[in-house]
Amino acid sequence: MSSPVAIEITRLTFAYTGGDAVLSDISFSVTPGDRVAILGPSGSGKSTLLLHFNALLPDPPLSAAAAPEVAVTVDGLPATANNANQIRRRVGFLFQNPEDQLFGSTVARDVAFGPLNLGLDSKEVQQRVEQALDDVGLSSFANRDTTRLSLGERKRACLAGVLACHPGCLVLDEPFANLDPRGRRGLTNILTTFDGTLILATHDLTVVRELTDRIVVLDAGELCADGPTQDILADDQLLTTHGLIA
Repeated sequence: MSSPVAIEITRLTFAYTGGDAVLSDISFSVTPGDRVAILGPSGSGKSTLLLHFNALLPDPPLSAAAAPEVAVTVDGLPATANNANQIRRRVGFLFQNPEDQLFGSTVARDVAFGPLNLGLDSKEVQQRVEQALDDVGLSSFANRDTTRLSLGERKRACLAGVLACHPGCLVLDEPFANLDPRGRRGLTNILTTFDGTLILATHDLTVVRELTDRIVVLDAGELCADGPTQDILADDQLLTTHGLIA
């Protein structure tokens, strides 16, 4: 695994073409090894924020701060198209829908895609594929047709593909969505053992308590709270105000 990653967000404001701002003046830092949950109601900007961490959106504008710094950096690198390859070696991204990420004909071929694109030799690729499949409990699925996997298995296969690239940071967008209890437990166990920087967006407060030590709350594109997991989850008024509990 690469060294745990640091991410700096400085007065980030972002809008999709022709639309209103999805994120407004967002600033916070993620230090190496942090385990951060991004919480907020649907439409709060969580997914858009996460996409910036992997340089998956058009280059953000310069920060609104007085200094000429860009709005998002990963280990000091501006999260722009010019640095996308370097950013993606450091940050692994798991999309909410595995169909956006799973396209190999077999599980092993899909997991091998990332390492091959890193320019690794065939022996190293094979070792990484085997290790990643073992890490997610899919060793016996190496030759399985990816179209014959359950949702939980597809998510684990996608995660194996990310882990095979040895990122120093995992960014996950609603990884527990639509999983049954067994699938949730299996994924939680995998993420518990990851020792790099972890950032996830989810509505599942139970796994937030288990997996993270810090929570950032977004609502209507604005940062509303940032603090230790136990403190945020103990604040019923905050959680209710921002639609995180009924």
